[in-house]
Order: sequence, then C-alpha cells, then structure tokens
Amino acid sequence: MSTEALHRLVVSGDVCGSGRLGLRAKLRMREAMYDVFEAGFAAVGVTEESFHLEDRGDGVLVALDPHVPSAQLVGPWLEGVYQRLRQVNEGRAEPLRLRVAMHAGPVVRDEKGLAGRAVDLACRLCDSGTARSVMRWADRAPLLFVVSDSLYRDVVAEGGTCIEPEHYRRARVSEKETDEEAWFHVPRLPQPPLPDATSQEAPPDAAVRARERPCATGVRAARGPAPEQGGGAGHGGTVPPPASGPGPAAGTAPAPAPQQAAYAAKYRFDHIGGSNQIYDGNTFNGDFTGVRQGDAAAVRGDAAPRRPATEAADDGTGAEGGAR
Repeated sequence: MSTEALHRLVVSGDVCGSGRLGLRAKLRMREAMYDVFEAGFAAVGVTEESFHLEDRGDGVLVALDPHVPSAQLVGPWLEGVYQRLRQVNEGRAEPLRLRVAMHAGPVVRDEKGLAGRAVDLACRLCDSGTARSVMRWADRAPLLFVVSDSLYRDVVAEGGTCIEPEHYRRARVSEKETDEEAWFHVPRLPQPPLPDATSQEAPPDAAVRARERPCATGVRAARGPAPEQGGGAGHGGTVPPPASGPGPAAGTAPAPAPQQAAYAAKYRFDHIGGSNQIYDGNTFNGDFTGVRQGDAAAVRGDAAPRRPATEAADDGTGAEGGAR
C-alpha cells in the first residue's frame, strides 16, 4: 500500500453524551450512527469504494478519495445526514445527536489507518470545547457541523446546493497544539449559539453574494420596546389618547387632532443687565427693566400689533436714541 500523501476531505463524527449510555444502549446508538452516515453517502452517490472509514467507538473517521467533490459533502451529504437523523430520532427516548467536522488536506493512509495534520485538525474541531458548548446550548438540535477556515472559504462560501454560508459563524478553537479559526453551523438555525469569548465577526467575503454573507457574530444588542400606541404625551406614544364621551355622529367628519394649547399671554423682556436675576425658573445675567405683558394675538402667530408712540421709550432707548 502506498504511503504517499494525497489531498483528501476528512470527516470526523462523534455522538454527544455517549458516555452516559449502558452497553445495550451503546449498541443501539452505534447502529443508528452508522445508519445515518451511510444514508448521507447514499444521498450523494458515494460508494464504499470511494472512502476509507475507521470506527472510533462512539464515532467515525472518514477520508474521501480525491475525486469526490467537497461541495457534495458540505451540501447534499450534510442534508442527507440531517434528514436521516430526524427519522432515526422519531420515538426515541434518547435522541441521537452528532457533532461532525470537516477539513481537507494531505492525508496518508497506511496499513494501520489514516494520518496527517488534516486528520488531526478534523478530529480537534469535532471534539473541541466550543463544539461541545454549542451542543449544550442548542440542546434540541440533533446535528452540529464544523468546517475549517480554509474549507469554508474555498467551498462553503461559494454556495451551492444545500449550502447555506450565511448561517455559519466563525470562532477560534484552541485545543492542545491546535489554534485555528473554524466555522460552526447548526442546520435549521439562523446562527449557532457560540461562546462570546471565542466568536468573531465574519468579514464580508467577496465570493458570497450580499444576501449570503455570514451574519455578524457576538451578542446582538437588544432592541428597545416599540413605542406605545395610544399612550399619549409622556408615555412614549405616537397617538393621543381617545377623548372621553360618545364618538362623532355617523356621517360627520372626525374631530381634528388636538393642538398644543397656546398661552393667552406671555411676557416680553425689554432690557437685561447687571447681576443675575431669576424669573420663572430661568436665569438672566444682569438687571432687567421693562417687563411687559405681550399681546395674545402675537403669541398665536398673528401679525404683531403696532405699538403706540407713547410706548417708544420701552424699547431700551432714550429720546435721543442712545442707550440708557
């Protein structure tokens, strides 16, 4: 057998919570797990001759032949796995839940199995603390899908059949010797619940159309309450409260909206000067003279009335026009 490294797509799958199961339950779990993975390969027409599968007890490790398109696995294969999981979980007291991770890179296959950094990264992404946290918080989701940053940008971001790049979120995974960015996706959720300490905002990708760009990550700011309708002034409302009493008679025009009441009279300050003065809650710098009651018509916006000649001295000028 050749030990030459070939560029392969690596799939690492693991069952959530398998350590709580007894022996008989584990056997049923393994049977269901293999059923789900085989249904995914059947959905894309990948036969057993096109991949190498290793048993991991409560999971599997798969390396696809180089000729198998990666887009088939991140799209239709993933959808086939999800749909089969839904069928398998019907009526089960303990639903089967899977974490699945993918990465592509050089892989060596010898007599003992698979080796290479691509294998290591796929397994670390699948078993990472971030992936486990997502499945704890999305406790009703049967499937979590994780892809490496390079696989996301090369394949997922391009879109295609059953591929939804806008529903992925990016996070950093630090496990053992691994410190990489990865993309997380929970089928049928707009965004996976990621730990805020690891999540990062996804930059717009030129390869993704505007409507397919990944959403911003992190905690979204809570929207404020909508303005109250009919709350009236002082309640944040946009519509004044209804008036009491019977409504208008049939056939009559509705009453106009109430206008802000205008004061019948206001005061006019003809001169301010000297030390601070306070009038009706307002502070004026200096003395003031000539406080006069204004005309109500001027307050309402009517034309200002003409002032008698006898009031000419009230404008702050003397007989010669000089300042007092």
